[in-house]
Amino acid sequence: MQTRLTIPRPDDWHLHLRDGAMLAGIAPESARHFARAIIMPNLVPPVVTGAQAAAYRDRILAVTGSGFTPLMTLYLTEATDPADVVAAHAAGIITAVKLYPAGATTNSASGVRDFDRVRGVLDAMADAGIPLLCHGEVTDPEIDIFDREAVFIERVLDPIRRATPGLRVVMEHITTSDAVAYVQSQPADLGATITTHHLVINRNHILVGGIKPHYYCLPVAKRETHRQALLKAAISGDPRFFLGTDSAPHADDAKESACGCAGCFTATNTLSVLAQVFDDAGALDRLEGFVSRHGPAFYGLPVNDTTLILEKTDSPVTYPARIDTGAGPVTVFDPGFPLYWQVTQEI
Repeated sequence: MQTRLTIPRPDDWHLHLRDGAMLAGIAPESARHFARAIIMPNLVPPVVTGAQAAAYRDRILAVTGSGFTPLMTLYLTEATDPADVVAAHAAGIITAVKLYPAGATTNSASGVRDFDRVRGVLDAMADAGIPLLCHGEVTDPEIDIFDREAVFIERVLDPIRRATPGLRVVMEHITTSDAVAYVQSQPADLGATITTHHLVINRNHILVGGIKPHYYCLPVAKRETHRQALLKAAISGDPRFFLGTDSAPHADDAKESACGCAGCFTATNTLSVLAQVFDDAGALDRLEGFVSRHGPAFYGLPVNDTTLILEKTDSPVTYPARIDTGAGPVTVFDPGFPLYWQVTQEI
């Protein structure tokens, strides 16, 4: 039985750090174990220019220090200037551009409604090799919330990719077997992130026995068959699938309300949860690829040269139930099962 695992220091390819007091309170939770992270731009107001991305990066570094590298993104709007995107990427300020269909998730009101109006930006991104990161849901009120990812692939994503040859795309936080199958059917210029929580919960965890607001996220967790498809993809060794936690903090009073915010905060215990999930699936040898190698390969970046050691313990590992921040307490994701793996050393 394997009880010790040494891997290159992982990266998080989808992370929400917020701003202000919340940023100061929760960013160290990710910086503790992750070397780099793709930072989501859906602040209020959103990060839409290279100058704003540079300023946000400085605020992140002020609370995390130089041992953590935030990889910045721009929020795609119908007014986005292609020249600014290309210039920000060429200057090393941004790594990618984020597509939010308007109204799809937290702070997405400024997102895209008419995709024809961003064709020029997408063409410029394809020419410059800038990845497009997609929140993959349609927002048509007639489409059931559990079907919105599958419909997005058919109505939005596939047409965009056909119309923009060479555009590198990441389907972020996929939640369905439909998304897994689509990625597997496509060339290597399409990748997908899978979150920690979507490998653990299905929609029953949110609804059965009372509503569990800290399991509510967008895209919402789906049926157990979809969770199983995600797990199979994550442990497959296929380099098109890699970790993006989508760790998304909200103060408890915003989660536990009549109209609770979407998001699971997993930064604190993600590596323990993932090691346990992969161990239980008999796939510990594939964890390194999922958390440390596949993401850098897709983004054309080197694997981190520092390492991290995970060890299996005889007794369950415990984590704080919540993180106190200046913006209020944030509940840490509870996987609902004991964790026997923990990070013990970084080299």
